[in-house]
Amino acid sequence: MARSRAAFDYDVVVAGGGPAGLMLAGELRTGGVSVVVLERLTGIAPILKAGTVNRPSVEALYRRGLLSRLRQAQQEDEWSVSFMSARRPDGTGALPRFAGHFAAIMLGDGMLDESDPELSGLHPPDLVDLVHQKQVEALLADHAAGLGVEVRRGIALTGFEEDADGVTVATGREPIRCRWLVGCDGGRSAVRKLAGFDFPGTDPEITAYHAVADLEGLQDLEVGWHTTATGVYVNDPPRRRITTIAFGGAPADRDTPATAEELAASIRQVTGADVTVTGVTSLTRFTDNARQATTYRRGRVLLAGDAAHVHSPFGGQGLNLSLGDAMNLGWKLAATVRGTAPDGLLDTYTAERHPLGAWVLDWTRAQIALMRPDPYARALREVVVDLARTVDGATYFAKKISGVGQRYEIPGDHPLIGASAPDYELTDGSRLAEHLHDGRALLLAPSGPSGDAGYRDRLRTITAAPLDDSAPTVLFVRPDGYVAWAGEPGDDALAQALKTWLGTPSDSAG
Repeated sequence: MARSRAAFDYDVVVAGGGPAGLMLAGELRTGGVSVVVLERLTGIAPILKAGTVNRPSVEALYRRGLLSRLRQAQQEDEWSVSFMSARRPDGTGALPRFAGHFAAIMLGDGMLDESDPELSGLHPPDLVDLVHQKQVEALLADHAAGLGVEVRRGIALTGFEEDADGVTVATGREPIRCRWLVGCDGGRSAVRKLAGFDFPGTDPEITAYHAVADLEGLQDLEVGWHTTATGVYVNDPPRRRITTIAFGGAPADRDTPATAEELAASIRQVTGADVTVTGVTSLTRFTDNARQATTYRRGRVLLAGDAAHVHSPFGGQGLNLSLGDAMNLGWKLAATVRGTAPDGLLDTYTAERHPLGAWVLDWTRAQIALMRPDPYARALREVVVDLARTVDGATYFAKKISGVGQRYEIPGDHPLIGASAPDYELTDGSRLAEHLHDGRALLLAPSGPSGDAGYRDRLRTITAAPLDDSAPTVLFVRPDGYVAWAGEPGDDALAQALKTWLGTPSDSAG
């Protein structure tokens, strides 16, 4: 892989073209960075994966001008339209209303406390939740292409060499020289393994199958989520979907594709039904292997998405966690490449995202514990079922699943600091999120610019005032939409916050 260390083909190589890789590539291009995505698959995988996007994911896409396309994707899915029409008279629905399930314990709409401040109201991001992962990937691929991102499909990273100045990536073709390498190449990440990231965690207890298939012999099987003496299943005849979860460890061979025969055997084991599989549209096999890299950065190599953390897919947390990683990393890595990042900015990526990843791993582990067929787990499950049937309990689960309370530990006294910025409606008729489309930070200062001189290449100042009387007088929002500072004009802490997140101001204030 001999190559001149001074010549860079791209600022960043992203290994993996799934949701994390495509989202990250879009963020990097928005931040003015050259990037290439290497994806071993020749197209978007047609198999059915996650089917929901949570509030932080919708907000992230909204802040980049993609909400209308996300809504369109939802409206193109016949089942989603039918389901949402049944939820609200206007057919829009709201994210917290789709409470979902916890450990196959369904959470009903009627039990949610919608007077809760984090669930009340109906804002643009609440109009979307039921979007399949393959739809999200297609949307992100189109968005990245529109920004000029080069995606090389059918090409995988086979190795790399890192030096003090950059990384040389091998693909089996001409080597690619870049400043930074990001592994978004899934749970079995080649980047993670080659770079030597530690990946501790817990071993799997289950073998599960998720299929869209034609089945005979299920006519007496109950619809929905159910526990049995040997595991858990969900039966969804209108969409030809079935999921089985059997305990006893991982399959002997996890590398070979799942077969119709395996699916039929698992259905018989878990449900007792004498089933025959006559056709398969989509079939995946998964376990609850739960592991997380101890850090998301080693030198010039970073991890995002499933490359950084793996867990069972219950609740679609993997898709949403991956999009969040990309949104958090993108602007920080772009600023680092441009040379405007303050010292330590890139290290805040691990500091902020690692705790959320650890929480998701524990959230999925807790669900596995409640699904176990042993008497102790089943006794505990009944206690949780009782709690989930209370308003407080159902609201707690719904808020956790929807991610409405997600925040980062950012110093400051104002309650908004570290939280996702409210999508305030402003006096000029716009909304706050609409001013984040270009990936710059945002300073909401109705009384006029306040300390923004020298940052105008990285910061947009808005003088329109929020219509919400409870809004702070000045609000500093990072490029990812999280509040970095809130307070009153003239506070010296604002200048420090600007320097902490945006670096040293440029010599010119123009």
